[in-house]
Amino acid sequence: MQLNELQLSKYDDHYLKLKLIFERTIELIDTHHPDEIAIEAPFFGKNVQSMLKLGRAQGVAMAAGLSRQIPITEYSPKKIKMAITGNGNASKEQVAKMLQSLLNLKELPKNLDSTDGLAAAVCHFYNAGKVTGEKNYTGWNAFVKQNQNKIG
Repeated sequence: MQLNELQLSKYDDHYLKLKLIFERTIELIDTHHPDEIAIEAPFFGKNVQSMLKLGRAQGVAMAAGLSRQIPITEYSPKKIKMAITGNGNASKEQVAKMLQSLLNLKELPKNLDSTDGLAAAVCHFYNAGKVTGEKNYTGWNAFVKQNQNKIG
């Protein structure tokens, strides 16, 4: 298995980065035809600007899936870490090493943030068929209905 990381640091324009995330997500969906998408839910951090950018990136990735009618499930960072390592407070390094072991990966990416999506997918696999209490969206109407408080 090869991890393919989208390199966005070379671009200054945030809107271009969002466009590239959307297009790459559509490309992956059209290539691999997933039945479902798992994503890490937004978390609260100290840097508001970073949270805003991450939320937008997650939103365009979700929009790509929803545009192809693919159900999306969000998992909290703690739940993902717990599923992979058995410790909800595990470090990125611990999660990455466990994924490397579980999936027999030859090497890890230099940027361990790249393993977050893989960890969400493995967490989703482990939770398949279980009621998780996490949010599920089957399309735009479901997203809007479940997020009335977020719509201005």
